[in-house]
Amino acid sequence: MIERAGAGPLRRLVVLRHAKSARPEGVEDHRRPLAPRGLRDAPAAGRALAASGSLPDLALCSTAVRARRTWELASAEWGTPPPVRFDARLYAAGADRLLEVVREVPPEVETLLLVGHNPGLEELVRALAADGLDDTLERVRAAFPTCAVAVLDWRGAGWPALAPGTALLTSFTVPRGRKR
Repeated sequence: MIERAGAGPLRRLVVLRHAKSARPEGVEDHRRPLAPRGLRDAPAAGRALAASGSLPDLALCSTAVRARRTWELASAEWGTPPPVRFDARLYAAGADRLLEVVREVPPEVETLLLVGHNPGLEELVRALAADGLDDTLERVRAAFPTCAVAVLDWRGAGWPALAPGTALLTSFTVPRGRKR
């Protein structure tokens, strides 16, 4: 049973791990680009989000090159992308830090997209989800690969009320683009 954070509108947190990155020699971690597979998978993630009706009102994105590029390619699939905030705190952040940043989101945002990195994103999803539909929670526990998309729903008056064990993991997918 999910603990309710309180009355309020249905809110949705969409968590997107950056697409597959390259590891060029001499390039620091923060500046790593996407690999060819990442360049294929990021637009597929954008299409999957559009098809599922999980388009955000706001996106929070890590400042790392691979996260920014994932955002650019995914959101290019939506016609008119929502506002995005690039936040250095999301780079290499753990679940606690990620939740702090999410709790700062204005109350008018009902669907939030968080684009970042593991292991923090996986830890956040596992902490927030009291339960999951079908086998979603078990699949997250097994692996949270690049370009994975987790969708968490919860009810609350505002983002500061989001707490561990208050959300339902409604979807977990790993979109992949086609090789040419």
